[in-house]
Amino acid sequence: MKNSNFTKIAVIIMVILFVIVSMLGCTVQHNHSHTHHKTKKMPPGQAKKISGQKSAKAHAPGQQK
Repeated sequence: MKNSNFTKIAVIIMVILFVIVSMLGCTVQHNHSHTHHKTKKMPPGQAKKISGQKSAKAHAPGQQK
C-alpha cells in the first residue's frame, strides 16, 4: 500500500512538471523593429559638401582606389 501512494505522488509530480515545461516551451518572441524603409545612398556631390572636400571623386563609387 505504501508503494502505491508513492507511485501516485510521483506520477502527479511528473504530470505537473510536464505541463510546466510544455507551457514554458510555448513562449513566442516578438521582434518589433520594423525597418522596412529603404535607405538611399548619398550622392557623391552631397557627400563632398558635407566632408568639405573640393572634389567628389573620393565619394563616387566608380572612382575609389
